[in-house]
Amino acid sequence: MIAPRRFLPSISSLLALEAVDRLGSASAAAAELSLTQSAISRQLKTMEDQLGVQLIERSQMRLHLTPAAKDYVQIARSAVQELAQAALKLKANPAGGSLNLSILPAFGMHWLAPRLQDFARRHPEVTVNLGTRLKPFDFNLEPFDGAIHFGQQDWAGVYYLPLMREEVLPVCAPTLATTGFANLDALSSAPLLHLESRPDAWERWFEMQGHAAVGLRGMLFDQFSTMIQATIHGLGVALLPFYLVQDDLRTGRLVSAWGGPRISLGSYYLVWPNDRSVPEPLRSFRDWINDQLEADAGH
Repeated sequence: MIAPRRFLPSISSLLALEAVDRLGSASAAAAELSLTQSAISRQLKTMEDQLGVQLIERSQMRLHLTPAAKDYVQIARSAVQELAQAALKLKANPAGGSLNLSILPAFGMHWLAPRLQDFARRHPEVTVNLGTRLKPFDFNLEPFDGAIHFGQQDWAGVYYLPLMREEVLPVCAPTLATTGFANLDALSSAPLLHLESRPDAWERWFEMQGHAAVGLRGMLFDQFSTMIQATIHGLGVALLPFYLVQDDLRTGRLVSAWGGPRISLGSYYLVWPNDRSVPEPLRSFRDWINDQLEADAGH
């Protein structure tokens, strides 16, 4: 239920209060909002009269918010930002149905993006807005309805839909492989490339080979795309998902650095918050992606 209207200041008054708090003066707020300084003062006075609370401490040259007003303006700023985001959604899709989805760059580019045209064809009423996040976040603080997550089911407060296992293998440039890796000791002594979001991947891989790898050193990357390019150019051996490098392996730009089967160190999931109702666009996307997974399994 919406609060009584007497407790709801006008947007113009909220904007004036927010600008004074952020900029520190009525003149600066007036310049930003294309108003006169006296208009800013009137907006603030109207707001004080409406709420029956002093918001501004007035000195000779400057306006200062009271401590209570500073607390209030933090909430008001967030509310105004949400209104602005809602207006952008409305403008982008006047028929309604925006889905804000956080994705992982490599998975989004190589697995999801090629399929999105099918989703758009099946659900023209939904506009998908994509944003990149490399790690789990608080859905209450980020403007997303759902997210693509990698790892284990360790993200608190969400529901999970498993998408696919990620199978990795050690790869390197052909020039680096000419020296050969006779055993796991030789491989662990090679320059190994690491990903920030999976800092223990090599250790786990060596452990699964029955080899204790200690003190692994090497270059660190924040995304697979740059890591793959570094591997192609001979900077080291990388532990990379097969679905990302299968074309490079087929063309010979990369070669396997060690025999044996591919190993899974984690899976991809679609996740969404479990403390709110599921928006219809997310429900449509979830059902669609589940159909995609079933189609893949049938091949």
